[in-house]
This record gives sequence, C-alpha cells and structure tokens, in this order.
Amino acid sequence: MNIQNIIDYITQLISINYNLNVTNYITLSFILFIIGVLGIIINRKNIIILLMSIELMLLSINFLLITVSTLLDNIHGQVFALYILVVAAAESAIGLSILIAYYRVRGTISVKFTNLLKG
Repeated sequence: MNIQNIIDYITQLISINYNLNVTNYITLSFILFIIGVLGIIINRKNIIILLMSIELMLLSINFLLITVSTLLDNIHGQVFALYILVVAAAESAIGLSILIAYYRVRGTISVKFTNLLKG
C-alpha cells in the first residue's frame, strides 16, 4: 500500500458522497435547528438552556452552509460559517459574563426575574 492509495482512501472517507447523500446532511441540519427552536419554545425559564438552544441553531446553520459549500465546490459558505462561529463564540462569552454578573447581584438567573434589569 503506497502513499497515494492511503490519500485516496482518506479522501473517500471524508468525501460528502461516500456513504450519505446531501439530503441526509440537510435533513440533519434541519433536525438540529428544530431541536434548537423547540428548546427555546418549551423551556423559557432557564436562561442557560436558552443560550444553548441558540448555539445549537447557529451550529446547524453552519453545518448547512458547509454542506452546500462543499456540494457547490465553493469556499464562500465555509468562510461565512467561520464568521458565524466567531460571532457565536463572542455572543456566548458576553452572554455568560452578563449572567454571572446578574447572578452575583440577584442570586438567581431565572428568566422571570430578568424584568428587574430594566432601568
């Protein structure tokens, strides 16, 4: 087994057309997005779960962008997905720091007490 055969085998393993077709990837992305939406709709009391649901929705959109970008052999979707990941990381860091500051002041992070933040 030479190096070229190993490279071809690895390329086949990570290829989008190896075991699953594009419909499966799009369906998985849609299911992840729906789980994120349901996490927001069903659980409105825990702010941590709300943030995790938003992150799940952003990651499902990233997954869809990367899938379509790979299918079309275009790098624009992958670059846009990278920007979304950077913004999502910044959003998580800022959101969690606000939650920690709020918890230190109020002693709870329940969503029903967030109306106290209004000046």
